[in-house]
Amino acid sequence: MSLDLPLIWAGLIAIAVLLYVMLDGFDLGIGILFPFAASPAERDTMMATVAPVWDGNETWLVLGGGGLFAAFPFAYAALLPALYIPIILMLLALILRGVAFEFRLHGRARSKPLWTMAFAGGSLVATLAQGLVLGGFIQGVTLNDGRFAGDAFDWLSPYSLLVAAGLAAGYALIGAAWLIWRTEGELQVRARRWAWIALVAVAVLLAAVSFATLLVHPEVGARWGWTGDRFDLAPLARLSPIPLLGAAGLAIAALGLRRRAQGWPFAGAILMFLSGYLGLAAGFFPFVVPYALTFRQAANADNALSLMLVGVAILLPAIIGYSLWVYWIFRGKVGADAGYH
Repeated sequence: MSLDLPLIWAGLIAIAVLLYVMLDGFDLGIGILFPFAASPAERDTMMATVAPVWDGNETWLVLGGGGLFAAFPFAYAALLPALYIPIILMLLALILRGVAFEFRLHGRARSKPLWTMAFAGGSLVATLAQGLVLGGFIQGVTLNDGRFAGDAFDWLSPYSLLVAAGLAAGYALIGAAWLIWRTEGELQVRARRWAWIALVAVAVLLAAVSFATLLVHPEVGARWGWTGDRFDLAPLARLSPIPLLGAAGLAIAALGLRRRAQGWPFAGAILMFLSGYLGLAAGFFPFVVPYALTFRQAANADNALSLMLVGVAILLPAIIGYSLWVYWIFRGKVGADAGYH
């Protein structure tokens, strides 16, 4: 029995992007929350919670982007010209953020406020750029004979701005939930307050983005049973576990915050992100460029996919293994002295 290589690679890239959003999301969220910390010492503690893992989290972005280029070159060639500006903005912001992370810790004391602003600004800009990329992808790309035929600013629209705002709120929520889990004292109390605010914003913006997506793409609306003025209950019932999962995540996060639990707000936030991601998959699969190009049409030749799969079979367990090991080693609370105990 031969392997369905395009489907395997589509699954691998989808999982890599999901893991990037979940894992790098919380350290980008911490950067977004940076300006609201009470003191430089609190910011030091916030950075210490992600210091062992932040660069490893970005491995999944490399795997997702590199995998798209290698496994689905036709989709890469169609999407990148349409989204060059926000993608370049995202990469520059991530570079600035990485430099600021190291220089804030090891640079001169008088330059620390500058690198604090750079870390916060880089985190926010990278998040908004990712939201603009996602919004531009969802609303569709104009193709002609499989090539981009639109305008360089097609990605900039009220819909993509709404998605960017929703992603920023989501990253702030997951960042605050991470701080609740990994810190203690006054910072943890402050993080609970941030989490409540972000949770309300996420609930409102997620509902707004979900409904706007039905209007932006009639094909997506049809999959969910939206007829233009009402829902057809049959397709909606088939896909109902996805929004129910999001509602469960919202309830878990809210209940965890109310009961002052440690890890439950983070678990609830993860479920909400998973629900949103599954909702996108339900709306667009098997299209890798929405309603223009399927993953099979965009796939590389089978011999190339099989060769790359051998490399991934060797590297992926190593990536997962060292990631789990690092998270396990640095699983403790981070105290006010920014040290693990």
